[in-house]
Amino acid sequence: MAEYSHPLCAAYNGVSPDLKSAPAFAGEGAAVLGRTTLGTGAWLGAWSVIRADGHVVTIGDDFHLGVHGTVHIAHEEYPTHIGDRVTVGNGAVVHACTVGDGCVIEREAVILDGATIGAGAVISAGSVVFPRSELEGGWLYAGSPAKPVAQVSGSELPGHHQKIRIGDEKAPQGAAKPHSEPGCFVAPTAWVTGLVEAGEGVGIWYGCKLDAGEHRITIGAGSNVQDNSIITCNAAPVTIGSDVTIGHNVTLTDCVVEPGSLVGIGAIIAPGSTVESDVLVAAGAQSERGQRLTSGHVWAGRPARVIGPMDDLKRMIMRATLPHYRDYAQHFRATPHQPLTQRED
Repeated sequence: MAEYSHPLCAAYNGVSPDLKSAPAFAGEGAAVLGRTTLGTGAWLGAWSVIRADGHVVTIGDDFHLGVHGTVHIAHEEYPTHIGDRVTVGNGAVVHACTVGDGCVIEREAVILDGATIGAGAVISAGSVVFPRSELEGGWLYAGSPAKPVAQVSGSELPGHHQKIRIGDEKAPQGAAKPHSEPGCFVAPTAWVTGLVEAGEGVGIWYGCKLDAGEHRITIGAGSNVQDNSIITCNAAPVTIGSDVTIGHNVTLTDCVVEPGSLVGIGAIIAPGSTVESDVLVAAGAQSERGQRLTSGHVWAGRPARVIGPMDDLKRMIMRATLPHYRDYAQHFRATPHQPLTQRED
């Protein structure tokens, strides 16, 4: 079996990434994909993902993306634009938004579709910037939704960058292990071990880690597990039904997600939890152990609670994600992946 522990790049629909220089560093399993423009001096942590398929990603100089960090777009609707000297921490997601020069996005923070972050802003660890938010530069933001808590002076900002960049450089790394299933797309930097059963048309994306342990992970037909999500069996199986979307950087442990639901970016589904059919779990939500997220509702918060009913618009958006991901998977499955070399100083 081939090993793909080295960083990779690949074209999407015939368009390759445009790198203004080789990255200063590219960790194991890092991936730069599709219609990405990446400036000089980039630092890309292990299993980090920059993926520009349905739209473009443009990133300025001196970009830092931590281990398991994700940058993506929202199909044909929203690109992602990131300025110069932006720092993104471990496990953070920058999704279909605009981030100004000098911003710091700390570990496991999530920036959602259509948001605009002004220059020199700091988004604290675990915070969620809601869709279409406009955050003024020069402030520290925290919470879900992210709200301003303190101003950040020009003299303080370098310390925020340094804290994240030094911490990321010490993050552990390891080898990615490819795994394939007939009729499925399993990205070459996905790490899959144990008994994993995936139905027709399933996508397991870049940087994902699936560890069935002594149990079984089952993924129903047509479902997608997006970049950098982690699925683990410790004491029980994990079962994902058909036509389910598991968003970027989601964590699932010993749980069930029934057919036709969506688990949003950065959400955590705790052991023993069940996400019933026809549920939208909002970005950054976290269930409690053994919690049942009941059908026909939108669940959000930490711990997760009902914030409203499902409606036809939400269901339409959820259904529309599935064919997009099948189309992306067809392109990447048919595209050669090339080594992504780093700068030799």
